[in-house]
Order: sequence, then structure tokens, then C-alpha cells
Amino acid sequence: MIMLEGDQLVFRFDEIHEAAECRVHFQRTLRIPDDGREYPLPAGLGRFPVRHIDDFAGRIDEAMAARGGVIVPMWQAEALWIAFMPADRGARPYPFALKIATGKIDAVNGERWAPGLNRIAQNYVVVPGQPWLDGYCVEKGVIRQFVAMPLGEGYTAEEQITGAAEFGGIQIQAFPMKAARYEKLRRSWRDLHMLEDFSCELATSSMAPRMSVQRSMGLAPGGRMRQHIYEDEFGADAWEIDATARCFVTILNSADWQAVTGEAPPTRPPTSREYTRAGLPWFDYYADRRALAGSTTLGRLKSVFTLGRQKGKTPLPENESVVPPPSLRLGSGRRRVREANL
Repeated sequence: MIMLEGDQLVFRFDEIHEAAECRVHFQRTLRIPDDGREYPLPAGLGRFPVRHIDDFAGRIDEAMAARGGVIVPMWQAEALWIAFMPADRGARPYPFALKIATGKIDAVNGERWAPGLNRIAQNYVVVPGQPWLDGYCVEKGVIRQFVAMPLGEGYTAEEQITGAAEFGGIQIQAFPMKAARYEKLRRSWRDLHMLEDFSCELATSSMAPRMSVQRSMGLAPGGRMRQHIYEDEFGADAWEIDATARCFVTILNSADWQAVTGEAPPTRPPTSREYTRAGLPWFDYYADRRALAGSTTLGRLKSVFTLGRQKGKTPLPENESVVPPPSLRLGSGRRRVREANL
């Protein structure tokens, strides 16, 4: 079962276990410069509003409405990151395997959407353990940031890999851990890699509906960011493959959001120069876990800036490089100590 609570998607599987719950939300954030450099993690600037797509039948494109799920607004060239928060109902956080795709291209291994979990070429993240996902896993320890672009112009990961502009949006599928495996872990482990709250959110400010032609939006690879995507330490047999829930997240251009929902869209996010000048923080996250090597398919994607330059266009306004201040360190605090040579 999927619920929408306070701009969060809540994946709940009471039939598997009373503690089987995971929350997902979408964070507004700085679009880092797409200049070939590697940047630390910028802070979240508040959650994107999320609404039931079924509440706007008749105001939204029929093909979009047929997919069900929810809608979120994004400005063209705006960035986001996806936060994962396992619920804690007085017990250990319940582990989940989460598949994340954009335009039905897996953001972890670059493959087209397919049923189930792929353990050989891991196509999912494990929660708790993976607190967030900021983009496409292109190398070990490096992602390319999720950046919103219109479908049909060739920038999105979907278009670069499939040659088609069919789906757009974000696709999420949740698989809870098997109840027996969870209970065994609860009994035997003193620490189940409990997720600390590192959402790093910063508070920011953020007519009658009418029918309009909505512009389909997808996600494209932006600048390079330091982030590890961690291996599944539990194994593929830990997950309930047959107990699953899927959600299609349709991205509406922010200019269309008010026409559809009657709500003003969030304000435009700051530029990297404005962010740095304001002294807002940057972060590095560390965890004592094995990281994935990255997808060669995703690694071959061209960034929005690179494709735009080839087209003779400037799709990323205000793309100036910046020099971030020293990053704040985040993590569980559990790091291996190098033994002394005595």
C-alpha cells in the first residue's frame, strides 16, 4: 500500500510485518555547476509539494493521468534529490530494497525497467544504509545530479539510452525485507545500520485552475557530485519479491503547476553563486560499507551542458563554477580505526 502523507510517499506493508514501512520524499536543492568538477552535497531547500494525480482528472493530460501515482512541480533545469527514511515504530528500522528509475531507466545500473531485483548488476538501493540518491551512479563514489528537462529535446537519460521520449518522470518500486529475516536480524544484531536523520533541509520561502497543455518533463544528468551508492549487504534472497508496490511520479513544469492544481509553484532555487555567497553548507557523507562501481551505461551519458553546447544552445542558465568552503562531515560515526604497528 502507498499513502501520501505530508508530501511524503509512504510504502507500508502491514501484511508482511507491522514495522514494514518506508518513507520517500523529494528535496529541492541547488543545481551544482555542470563543469566537469566534482562537488560535495548541497543542502536540501525544502520538500517539493506532492499531490495525487487523480485529484486533477480533467485538468491534466490523459496519458499522464492514466499512469496513476502523484505529481510534483519542477522548473526547467532545476535539481532534486530523493530522501529515504525507514519508519521506526518502536523497533529497528525495517529494511527495504528500492528501485529508482527516471523515464524507466534505472538510476543505479542504467538498465531499462524490468520486473524484480537484479543482484548481479544491482538495480536498487537498500534502506536504511542509503539515506538519499542525488543522481545517476556513473562511477564509484560519483553521481551525475538529477536535473529536470523537457522531454523531446534529447537531454534526458531516457532519450539518450532508448532514443524515445515516452515516459519521463520518476518510477519507484519498494520491496520489504522478508519478515523472518527481519526478526532474525532484530534478535541477533545490536545495530541494524540505523539511519540517522541527515536530511539537511534548510527552510526557504517558497487562481482558478484551467485546462492547459502540460509539458512533459524528465530527468537528465547534470553536474558531478561525490556520493557513494552502497552494495546490498543482505543478499537478493532477503527481499519479498512478490510483496511490492510501485509509484509513478509525474513531473509537471512549474509553469503548468498552478493551472493544474491552483497552487503557486515553489520559488526558483538559488544559483550556485548565490548559494555560496549566502554561506550555505556543503556536505560529505561517509559510511563503512562497500560501494558500487557505477554503471558504464550511465557513465556514457552526456550531461545537459555538454549536449547543449553540441546543439549550440545554453540549457543551463547560471552555470558558473564555484569554490565550496570546507564540507561538513555526515555519517553514522562508525569508522574502522587503522591498527597501530607496535
